[in-house]
Amino acid sequence: MSAAWIPVLCLVPIAITCFTRGLDIRKEKADVLCPGGCSLEEFSVFGNIVYASVSSICGAAIHRGVISNSGGPVRIYSLPGRENYSSVVANGIQSQTLSRWSASFTVTKGKSGTQEATGQAVSTARPSTGKRLKKTPEKKTGNKDCKADIAFLIDGSFNIGQRRFNLQKNFVGKVALMLGIGTEGPHVGLVQASEHPKIEFYLKNFTSAKDVLFAIKEVGFRGGNSNTGKALKHTAQKFFTADAGVRRGIPKVVVVFIDGWPSDDIEEAGIVAREFGVNVFIVSVAKPIPEELGMVQDVAFVDKAVCRNNGFFSYHMPNWFGTTKYVKPLVQKLCTHEQMMCSKTCYNSVNIAFLIDGSSSVGDSNFRLMLEFVSNIAKTFEISDIGAKIAAVQFTYDQRTEFTFTDYSTKENVLAVIRNIRYMSGGTATGDAISFTVRNVFGPVRDSPNKNFLVIVTDGQSYDDVRGPAAAAHDAGITIFSVGVAWAPLDDLKDMASKPKESHAFFTREFTGLEPIVSDVIRGICRDFLESQQ
Repeated sequence: MSAAWIPVLCLVPIAITCFTRGLDIRKEKADVLCPGGCSLEEFSVFGNIVYASVSSICGAAIHRGVISNSGGPVRIYSLPGRENYSSVVANGIQSQTLSRWSASFTVTKGKSGTQEATGQAVSTARPSTGKRLKKTPEKKTGNKDCKADIAFLIDGSFNIGQRRFNLQKNFVGKVALMLGIGTEGPHVGLVQASEHPKIEFYLKNFTSAKDVLFAIKEVGFRGGNSNTGKALKHTAQKFFTADAGVRRGIPKVVVVFIDGWPSDDIEEAGIVAREFGVNVFIVSVAKPIPEELGMVQDVAFVDKAVCRNNGFFSYHMPNWFGTTKYVKPLVQKLCTHEQMMCSKTCYNSVNIAFLIDGSSSVGDSNFRLMLEFVSNIAKTFEISDIGAKIAAVQFTYDQRTEFTFTDYSTKENVLAVIRNIRYMSGGTATGDAISFTVRNVFGPVRDSPNKNFLVIVTDGQSYDDVRGPAAAAHDAGITIFSVGVAWAPLDDLKDMASKPKESHAFFTREFTGLEPIVSDVIRGICRDFLESQQ
């Protein structure tokens, strides 16, 4: 076994990502290596010189001037937690304030020498026993069926007091845990209402329930008046921004906790929130007793502050004790996206036309099952004069417009008209029907801000070409879902469907098999809507 004079490895810096935080390195002192090219806008940094351990290490190092955006070695020193981390702009990074955190760190320039020459002989046959790199934990995707950007606006006033404030935090933590927070699920942040509102943490700061729970636990009681209106307005204007982590096409929600009553005007704040597309939920706890009503500016403040006064956006708990049973019902509301009427979502920002096969091979009873399929999709969406719009065309060799996007502006009317569509019976010319629908149904709403979808339901072979008309529809910005039953050829379904074909073309042998496809089409519409917003 030969020996040679070669350099000896010093302590190898731990390779980290742009988003590795101080709390991820559980050592009093550590050398780390920051990568280059991190996006300055995405860093979460709290403090100046002394940083809260929830801060990005590389972001703090750039902020401190220890490294540039090209990366490099950094030495991190752990420090105790503290209060009042300051907000300072430095080296292109805006750090944020944080009232309190349980641990801190500071950074200096690290040693880059991975190898230094020494006079020590080592065996060339022995592999290096370099330190294993710390593996950055993979972030969980979360509950994909509950995509929402949620701000919890908690009451931090003297009105609630320290004890009930802690019970409130426990309840919010339980709600956050049940939501299924994750990169592709709901994102949450926290704002405290008191004399002056304070954003405790933003949507972008945490993508796991564990980190959110810890952050909620660390929030300190502020006291002062419960200026809920002031805090709600501040949240609508300052919290829901792209820089703070808001995702396009995802419902924006603020859950406002009010212990007793607000000490300022909340109605105006609710109007501002609606203008910003924010869905306001009011969770009221311990309603004011009769002798306190004289102190309430507006007894009907809940109805005037919510996104829509329909009962959905308000929630009441008698007190802060024994609240566990209230967690699940509130979470179910927050995850019911089709009710989020104040956000631009797939449920209120789409035009969906149904092209329904009325050929003689369908038969009257099966035609009723097709109409039921159409109804079940349509009723999921928030149909209104400013929301989602529905149209329907029946075809054989000829086409008949049953109703257009502008004919009916309520869900009740649309569903009633669908139920009363009369079966035509005849041949099958699907290609002509697509061209007719593009020209006569989508043509008049060419300038609509809504995204356009066409759902084709057919049971057989078309007598004419479908590929050309479908391609023209795609070129016109119309996304096509093709649904085939019985003898509908798969080639036709794929030729008509938008790409990727496998998620836009469906087939069932029996008409009763249409029912399970309803949820697939709805999910597909919402998926395509979200992708169009990116």
